[in-house]
Amino acid sequence: MNATDDFTPEPGRSSLTLVLGGTRSGKSELAEGIAARCGSRIVYVATAEVLSGAGSMQERVRRHRERRPADWATLEFPRHVAASVRQSGALAGADAVMLDCVTLLASNTLYAGDPEDGAAFETRLREEIDGLAELAASSGLPWIVVSSEAGLGIVSGSRETRLFCDGLGLANQWLAQKADAVFLSVAGLPLRLK
Repeated sequence: MNATDDFTPEPGRSSLTLVLGGTRSGKSELAEGIAARCGSRIVYVATAEVLSGAGSMQERVRRHRERRPADWATLEFPRHVAASVRQSGALAGADAVMLDCVTLLASNTLYAGDPEDGAAFETRLREEIDGLAELAASSGLPWIVVSSEAGLGIVSGSRETRLFCDGLGLANQWLAQKADAVFLSVAGLPLRLK
């Protein structure tokens, strides 16, 4: 038995579940399992922006697509996620929403402006996270949100990388404060934190 075996967000009720983990920790699979227990009509919000020539990212996205059920509705929004999801109309009739992932949303947000301007990045990222949290709270649906835990590694010598990691750490804190449940996936094993 693992930490999620007896966990299913309540259907028809707004909730936020945050799933954190490092690279290849099993966080997406964990989130997919939680989402699948909510019903069959899942809206999957992808924040990846796959650029031409980004072979490793293309491969990662391909694996994610193959792993999740084909009948899940997929929305691809690299930025302005809450407004885009709301405008899509895709939440009508859905059982739950899964967003994968805040890490790429943070990266997209960083590079939407001057990547050296930490204050502006933090402001834009806070707007994204607040918008997501507000939509999750008003949607009447369970939301399962995936993000990377980047704060357990070595501090980078690059200012840009430090700004990104600091921003992502703050985004995770903001989401965790609003979340009904928080899980950390380590080596494929889930730990419930909240």
